[in-house]
Amino acid sequence: MSQPDRESLIYDWNTVERTPERAAVQFDDETLRDGLQSPSVRDPDLDQKVRLIHLMDRLGIDTADVGLPGAGDRAREHIATLCREMADLDITPNVACRTLVSDIEPVVSLVQETGQPVEVCAFIGSSPIRQYAEGWDLDRMVELSREAVEFCAKNDLPCMYVTEDTTRAKPEDVRKLYTTAIEAGAKRICICDTCGHATPDGVHALIGFVKDLVAELGADVGIDWHGHRDRGMGLINAVAAVQAGATRIHGTALGVGERAGNTEMDLLLVNLKLMGIVDNDLSALAEYCELAAEACDVPIPHNYSVFGQDAFETGTGVHAAAVIKAYKKGDAWLADRVYSGVPAGMFGLEQVIKVGPMSGKSNVAWVLEKHGIEPTDDRVQSVLDLAKKTPRLLTDEEVLSAAGA
Repeated sequence: MSQPDRESLIYDWNTVERTPERAAVQFDDETLRDGLQSPSVRDPDLDQKVRLIHLMDRLGIDTADVGLPGAGDRAREHIATLCREMADLDITPNVACRTLVSDIEPVVSLVQETGQPVEVCAFIGSSPIRQYAEGWDLDRMVELSREAVEFCAKNDLPCMYVTEDTTRAKPEDVRKLYTTAIEAGAKRICICDTCGHATPDGVHALIGFVKDLVAELGADVGIDWHGHRDRGMGLINAVAAVQAGATRIHGTALGVGERAGNTEMDLLLVNLKLMGIVDNDLSALAEYCELAAEACDVPIPHNYSVFGQDAFETGTGVHAAAVIKAYKKGDAWLADRVYSGVPAGMFGLEQVIKVGPMSGKSNVAWVLEKHGIEPTDDRVQSVLDLAKKTPRLLTDEEVLSAAGA
């Protein structure tokens, strides 16, 4: 059989109604600030944070939230070191502050100390439920927002104005707060799904509303999306935000974050790469996930998409046979796609064949050959006999032992 054109081997329904061309999307990594608000993580050591920043830079992530200056001496020391470290990188730092001048003043000192520009992410709650619980008055919120953003502008601090819980806020309040911030000099505005409330329809509606407001004001400001996954929609909402016109998306490594966590930065990058929206080199993405898991003491679930142990591993006979046939054609491209919607090699990973109770002869032969052992009929049958009565995948050591190797 002649080798077909590769494009003809996969019919892609995802592109039948492709979303129109959109502006380039940027990424803000919140692992080292919002991610560390997870009740289950540990605050990484400084050297681990430095390594993570370098990996973010390699992945083409544009900005990173390096901490909350008001969190104490250790946080401020780490923030200053990370800002200096980023001086020679393409990635740039930002920090989170309440919309209080007293919170932002230390950033002025930080910039003077490090000699590096730092973006201020000035945040305030915006939903009526938050206003009621806190006893806030909208006019006072507007006043604090104006003072905070104007202080940033006066001190040459680029400011992203962040409305927490935007996805449950009234349109008139969103309009008033964003208008105030933009007129005061905010360079970006951030729409937050702080409680993981939104659906993709809600994302499109809200971003459309904000885009219309920005156009109405004739402003040149970026629109950020910051999502959580309380309903399990963090990733799909982030993709919807890109499609709706957000220009920077926030996420964290492995989705670590408060409660159920944040949008998974790693899976967001994977999906936007596969969708053709970004062309970042993601070969270091597995290393990024592994380091984040180690640094934050958060094990990667075995079935985690792409980067879990099981993601590219199979012991099922029919599935493994298809992958093995592709490899035996000498075609790694084919082997990476014949039974996988994600090409492992694109992310520095590979397909793995194992032997288990659902395996066939081809699984056993493959594992033996990989270890330089001739897969004779007797050896293969001996391994299969063990596999069929074992309620899990065999380790390679068990396979070799059963084969008498």
